[in-house]
Amino acid sequence: MSDFRRTVLLVAALNLAWCAVELGVALRIGSVALLADSADFLEDASVNFLIAVAAGWSVAARARVGMGLAVLMLVPAVAFLWTLGTKFAAPIVPNPLPLSLVGGGALAVNILCAFLLAHFRRRSDSLVRAAFLSARNDAIANVAIIFAAGMTVIRPSIWPDIVVGIGIAILNLDAARQVLAAARAQARPAP
Repeated sequence: MSDFRRTVLLVAALNLAWCAVELGVALRIGSVALLADSADFLEDASVNFLIAVAAGWSVAARARVGMGLAVLMLVPAVAFLWTLGTKFAAPIVPNPLPLSLVGGGALAVNILCAFLLAHFRRRSDSLVRAAFLSARNDAIANVAIIFAAGMTVIRPSIWPDIVVGIGIAILNLDAARQVLAAARAQARPAP
């Protein structure tokens, strides 16, 4: 098994484990940002598992998987929209302590994943790009979740949580766009 394949399987396992943690806490405290981020961890686990499976395939097959992964990367945005609707129906301010602690744990997991994947990020393969962008964007999202928790301590409101959820959705949409562009470029026949 290649170093890259071992790395993405480890990253997939880390993402799946933290997804369970975030989902449990998100449901308990009513956090839109954590629920969107837990969906993102599940998407990242799926993406990295698919990358590990497809790593040995032909360039054309990897490009097709890359296009599929771009669509899969939209799942957290859809989860956010659903959660946003429930937040407006029941505007509960999330408890900032668990929000910040889980956000900090998620940040640690994502920094570790980005560090593990950074060695491979210069490859032009759309699958590698998907794995690295997912980990990098997630670390950015986790800093924003911690910021939302701090803002909620200063002034209890649902809005910091909602704004961070919107930001996470936008990051995921942009990452999906970049992966799709890389997959399309990879699928073009060589001149």
